[in-house]
Amino acid sequence: MKKLILVIDDDRVFKQLLVDQIADMGLEAIGAASWAEASLILAEREPDLIFLDFRLPDADTPQLVEALSPQFPVIVLTGFGSIRNAVSLIQAGAVEYLTKPISLDELEITLRRELTNAELRSRNAFYQRQLASRRPGPLIGNSRAMAQLQSMIEAVAPTEATVLIQGESGTGKEMVAQAIHQCSLRASREMVTIDGGTLQETLFESELFGHERGAFTGADRQKKGLIEEASGSTLFLDEIGETTPANQAKLLRVLETGTFRRVGGAKTLSSDVRFVVATNRDLADLSQSGGFRSDLYFRLASFVIQVPPLRERREDIPLLATHFLQRCARGVERKLTAEAEKLLLAYDWPGNVRELRNLIERAAILAGRDERIRPEHFGPLLSRREYAVIYAFDHEPQLAEVERECLRQSLLRHAGNRAKVAATLGISERNIYRLIKQYDLDG
Repeated sequence: MKKLILVIDDDRVFKQLLVDQIADMGLEAIGAASWAEASLILAEREPDLIFLDFRLPDADTPQLVEALSPQFPVIVLTGFGSIRNAVSLIQAGAVEYLTKPISLDELEITLRRELTNAELRSRNAFYQRQLASRRPGPLIGNSRAMAQLQSMIEAVAPTEATVLIQGESGTGKEMVAQAIHQCSLRASREMVTIDGGTLQETLFESELFGHERGAFTGADRQKKGLIEEASGSTLFLDEIGETTPANQAKLLRVLETGTFRRVGGAKTLSSDVRFVVATNRDLADLSQSGGFRSDLYFRLASFVIQVPPLRERREDIPLLATHFLQRCARGVERKLTAEAEKLLLAYDWPGNVRELRNLIERAAILAGRDERIRPEHFGPLLSRREYAVIYAFDHEPQLAEVERECLRQSLLRHAGNRAKVAATLGISERNIYRLIKQYDLDG
């Protein structure tokens, strides 16, 4: 669709000339000789940009600019140019100020520039909304364990300390990291996240530190790493226990000196970044057995936050369940029956909050328009305290479906510990990572 430009000017000859010139640029233009006429147009059409005369017979231009600029880019036109007028209009929200007569070249350059800027602002607002919708929600719970967790977050967040978050898979470690970031002095910038468990060694290094052109096959241009992108913000490194010894050494250097080098680069760089890292493994045990660098562990362990598993804060389960029900309401206000709540409280939740969220969402779908969530909506999985492997399909499954379900339940049973899952299923840990990614089970 053509961009629509609205020209508001009481000089009818100039207005028509401007409309014709804009049309010659391949854009759609429409004119109005007064604010009253323009108001009627705005009630029917939504322009991409407005040209507004400085002196209208029926409106105060600075007030109009202030009212219109939050929704439309406004360029003010006048035959009475002055620096004072320009400053006041820009402060009111105008994107540009042009003095009559306007050359055709100046008109086109200004118009296309401001249309591009408006599109960039619109895209940025969209991406910000997308990011906001993907951010983890607030930490929910009134239990003593959650109160202690919140207290630790509030204590460490305003500092620049590196934080190690430990906890089982599904407990909400990324939410804790986000809470730390949002309560810090770096909250004005987005937190940057990298998962150390899903990338191969070379890819992880390139993602984190960046690379120079020609550093490896396919590196056809220089790329900044996430450490550089996160300058002035927080870098959340998930699954740090899965990183290789070589990358652990480089991480230690960054933490100790604040400096690093891109892959294939000789220049020493620095970045003002705060590290928050997380793992579902016991780094203290790993460091003693040689599975994790002890010097890096001691550097990370200056401030450790242990996120409690859901079974250790059962009193939060009804509150969490209600929260998840509200998120998937779809116009139906649902509540747990007393029997359903008892069932949830009796279960040990090896998959923690993530498992509860998934079960609640599934129950809401099965309940349909029923306002009450009953025990039968949770299926046979929750009918016993002990964990049982149950494969339930409403059709004859393909082999890939059975494999995915087997892997999913094994991950739940072992609280996301990939090493235990690999040992149980009799395949390599590398294959576990591949299958998790293949079947989208890392959410």
